[in-house]
Amino acid sequence: MARLRIGSRGSQLALWQANHISALLRECGHEVELEIIKTTGDKIIDVALAKVGTKGMFTKEIEEALAEGRVDLAVHSLKDLPTELAAGFEIAAITKRENPRDVFCSSKFSGIEHLPLGARVGTSSLRRQAQLKALRPDLEIYPLRGNVDTRLRKLEQGEYDAIILAAAGLYRLGKTELVKQVIPAEAMCPAAGQGALGIEIRAGDSATRELLAFLDDPAARASTTCERALLNKLGGGCQVPIGAFAEMRNEMLHLEGIVAHPDGSKVLREAGDGRDPVKLGESIGTKLLSRGGEAILEFVYGNGVAVPQQP
Repeated sequence: MARLRIGSRGSQLALWQANHISALLRECGHEVELEIIKTTGDKIIDVALAKVGTKGMFTKEIEEALAEGRVDLAVHSLKDLPTELAAGFEIAAITKRENPRDVFCSSKFSGIEHLPLGARVGTSSLRRQAQLKALRPDLEIYPLRGNVDTRLRKLEQGEYDAIILAAAGLYRLGKTELVKQVIPAEAMCPAAGQGALGIEIRAGDSATRELLAFLDDPAARASTTCERALLNKLGGGCQVPIGAFAEMRNEMLHLEGIVAHPDGSKVLREAGDGRDPVKLGESIGTKLLSRGGEAILEFVYGNGVAVPQQP
């Protein structure tokens, strides 16, 4: 059996994810070690990450450890991984996906539609902000940084009337007490790859790839490949107002994609079906660009719209 070293960020959620993969590998008889690595995104805690504009801010240092041979694999939230990996790396496995949707959390209100006029909502994502504003232009949106516990504590202390988080992280950590509404993808299109874990290795490391093959989920691989193809076509990272949600329907992939103006004044939507994940993602991406998505993204990049990155 193999001895495998896993690289991971040190947040509570990242450690849950790394320990989850460790347990599955140990069940196969492998010896597993965990190395915690602090990334650029972890170090920048007082600046809106969308303003920093660095792709791979939660992955760069972990990839350096991989390249140097200090770790054999890295466990990431897939949506943190750039759509084009740096040379020398590959995604060996994409795990079975947790619910990819966003959730509405509140101590006092049961859903977005029940919030009072001018309510304070915390979100760390330009994508969520734009779609919230489209649903409820009256809401006051405030940045929300920190780990899951910090965000929930700020909500409980009354800093916000509600906050929006990814369902997957709360479900994995068992912190669902304040989840009042799972927001339908039709109302809030998730981030590309949300809810899935990506296992990254050195390119060409066939021995490790074979050991990890059992973790690869075909449905998650197809849906997230499709979503990431759309994101790549739009040239976006995870700090821009782009949503992508793919799922299998009647043995075909169905993809919904959005590009939204940060103030919610315009939300472009496209959907389609196909069998080839990459072709479908690129096709929907092209349609969004031609319908005005390019102008919206140029506005976002040109103005350095400052809203923190998605959790």
